[in-house]
Amino acid sequence: MNLYLLDANVLIRAHEDYYPVDRIPQFWEWLLVMAERNRIKTPREIYDEVAPSNGLLAEWLRQQTVKDALVLKETSDLATVQRVVAQGYAPDLNDVELEQIGRDPFLVAAAIMKPNRVVVTKENSKPSVTRSKRKIPDICTTFGVRCINDFVLYRELKFSIK
Repeated sequence: MNLYLLDANVLIRAHEDYYPVDRIPQFWEWLLVMAERNRIKTPREIYDEVAPSNGLLAEWLRQQTVKDALVLKETSDLATVQRVVAQGYAPDLNDVELEQIGRDPFLVAAAIMKPNRVVVTKENSKPSVTRSKRKIPDICTTFGVRCINDFVLYRELKFSIK
């Protein structure tokens, strides 16, 4: 059984573009159920990108039941994160480039740690870009990690509003 690891942009775009927390609560209820069933998670570092912000999405994320269900319960392996940076982006990134890649290496590293983990992101592959401009799907390809977009996730986990 796959465990789907969400990028921050999946949560943000779901709220901003398709399923506003206050307008389509069924989506967020489904997401919480999937998190409670250990089908959907996000690494703490990714959660920490979104939860401190303002607005309805952040308020939803900061609910203790949501946080407990959604956040992956393992500590990031820093050696694996460093390997993702060095082999996925470049071994000699400067401070500006490190800031550009943000917390994405934590997402890919969490997926590498165990089989059957799938990264879910809104980013699109751009194999021609290099260094800090590389996209998550291309980093995942480098490490043999399956990477899908949110709409594939919704189909695979059979999300629907009835």
